[in-house]
Amino acid sequence: MRIGIFGGSFNPIHVGHIALARQLRQLASLDEVWLMVSLQNPLKQRADLLDDQLRYQMARLALHGEEGIVACDYELHLPKPSYTWNTLQHLKEDYPSHAYILLIGGDNWALFPRWYHASDILREHRVVVYPRQGSEIDRSTLPQNVSVVETELLNISSTEIRQRMQKGGDIRGMVPPVIEPLVRKFYQKSY
Repeated sequence: MRIGIFGGSFNPIHVGHIALARQLRQLASLDEVWLMVSLQNPLKQRADLLDDQLRYQMARLALHGEEGIVACDYELHLPKPSYTWNTLQHLKEDYPSHAYILLIGGDNWALFPRWYHASDILREHRVVVYPRQGSEIDRSTLPQNVSVVETELLNISSTEIRQRMQKGGDIRGMVPPVIEPLVRKFYQKSY
């Protein structure tokens, strides 16, 4: 199977993540997209990161019934720190019959040279980059196994959801209705 690895904190998961995963699955010809709930990103510092298992449970609920899109807690069980390279190596070892394609936004592609074992990732895996607002991708400089797909840009962010929760704002339509009560409960408490 061709598995797209779409990592993120999903703090919280929102409708933009799900719409993007659907588009990436189709545009990159993937059998499945695994939304890999990750630990703290070593390149981003965030004090407001909700508990790993709560983020994973919300992602599972939000994706219930989604064809070909799966919430995955695999990385949460790996030795720390769990860099993308380590995750991909463990996946290849545990599930060798799958091909893993890394799905990242243009903002992460700009930081990619700073990633742990970036050159090894590029040597062993395909990378599919999707546009992010404010991130330009120079296609002429892309390595052979890196491609760009044109996905719809949805103006929704987990940061905006958390800020709205802090101010008592409305988040209807930003998160799947099934997890809206949990988002309200856990993110109002986290501030």
